[in-house]
Amino acid sequence: MTEGMFSNYFLPGIWITIQVTVFSALLAVVVAFIIGTLRTSRLWIVRFLSGIYFELFRGTSSLVLMFWLVFAVPLMFRWQFVPMYAGVLALGLTYGAYGSEVVRGALAAVPAAQREAGVALGFTKFQRLRRIEIPQAWPEMVPPFNNLLIELLKGTALVSTIMVADMTYAANLVRIGSNESAPVYTLLLVLYFVFAFVLTRGMRVLERHAKSRIGQAPPRGGGLWSRLTLRSNAGEGTGALTAGGTSR
Repeated sequence: MTEGMFSNYFLPGIWITIQVTVFSALLAVVVAFIIGTLRTSRLWIVRFLSGIYFELFRGTSSLVLMFWLVFAVPLMFRWQFVPMYAGVLALGLTYGAYGSEVVRGALAAVPAAQREAGVALGFTKFQRLRRIEIPQAWPEMVPPFNNLLIELLKGTALVSTIMVADMTYAANLVRIGSNESAPVYTLLLVLYFVFAFVLTRGMRVLERHAKSRIGQAPPRGGGLWSRLTLRSNAGEGTGALTAGGTSR
């Protein structure tokens, strides 16, 4: 694989992969919060309709949905999707359905007393969500959102099947042109790993920031050994207090 192949194929493919990941993730977050919030509604019809969306997109394949948007929609509705937009839409709607369950579970885990306090203060439903429930539920959403984001990144490889020139599509072109499979696909694996690692570190920072806003930030710079030391010291202090109380 020559340097020209990398700059002419891989670099544009990397940029396309970044765009698909970002736009799909933004759409997925919007869908997740809307559907997840609606699934906590007191109205059964709202829960029923949002539940249908969740079950529909959780139970369908992103790849088949892309094919349907690109090949079936023009025949059925006489309207053609741009392949990249079809890929973003399919990934965003699918992973948004997965994320809605994360949002619903995190909101349900907020203590009922917090909601009752908002009602007592005269907050509307939207105000309770914005000021009380979501700030407390957000730190619990970040770790599963991190997993979904990594899965979404890897899922962007599916857009190569609808002729979107992402990294996977570019790798196939370079493999055909250079007749070198091992270095090309090894480089592709490394690129996906690097992107996933960067996203994970960014989500860790976001999680720490979210927890710090509600007073739950873990100590910075402390690993497993420091946490074990803190627990050991806390246990020794408790034992000393107990012993002192017994001796008295």
